[in-house]
Amino acid sequence: MRGSVTMTVVAVFCAAAFAAAQTRSPAPPPRRPAARTPPPPPAPVRSAPSVTCPAPLGVGVKTRLSFCDVLTVRDPAQGILVPLPPHDGPVTLTFDLHNRHTYSEEQERSNRGFARYTAGIGVLTMDNTLISRAAVQSEFRKAVDLLDRIGGGAGPAGVKAVAPTGIEHVTIQIPATEQQVSIMGEKLTVERLDGSATYSTVGRPIAVISNVMVEYRQPKPAATGRR
Repeated sequence: MRGSVTMTVVAVFCAAAFAAAQTRSPAPPPRRPAARTPPPPPAPVRSAPSVTCPAPLGVGVKTRLSFCDVLTVRDPAQGILVPLPPHDGPVTLTFDLHNRHTYSEEQERSNRGFARYTAGIGVLTMDNTLISRAAVQSEFRKAVDLLDRIGGGAGPAGVKAVAPTGIEHVTIQIPATEQQVSIMGEKLTVERLDGSATYSTVGRPIAVISNVMVEYRQPKPAATGRR
């Protein structure tokens, strides 16, 4: 009798263990490590480059900006040189493009000072490959049409007769491979009361630029190997 009771207890225990094993949830799979989020790219940097200006016009008496004459040249090395800082990706070049006017108070008083200017320039790589062109068109009638006067002249007010007029905000994307670009004059058309003329002679100043800036992303730091 005792043996049969023992066998019954064992059978009940085994049945209970089997039932518990059937209802037990399977072990969860091991967790995968969370993927690392790549760091955001560095914010772009905006700065004024050290421009090489072959023909400085001077500094504006109001704006205090440095104005540079754009000459009609054929060799990029003779243009306005804009060095590009070390960068990752393309560089955004911006500048203001102006026409240049020789102001005459006598012509203004006699209503003979009208002029309409259309100047075209190019931004090129140092191997003479055109990146982009830009143009500015403006009209002059009165002295208020001048953007600024340039200091250092021989007149009574100490300003030069030549002054910037009109403004075109220029934005150009420079390929990532370039380290320096050249701004070169191409052509100027002038319309006056007595007729019009077009100029493209090498060495002639045909426009003015100011406020040259570059925007770029700094190169990523070099990866250092683990020791």
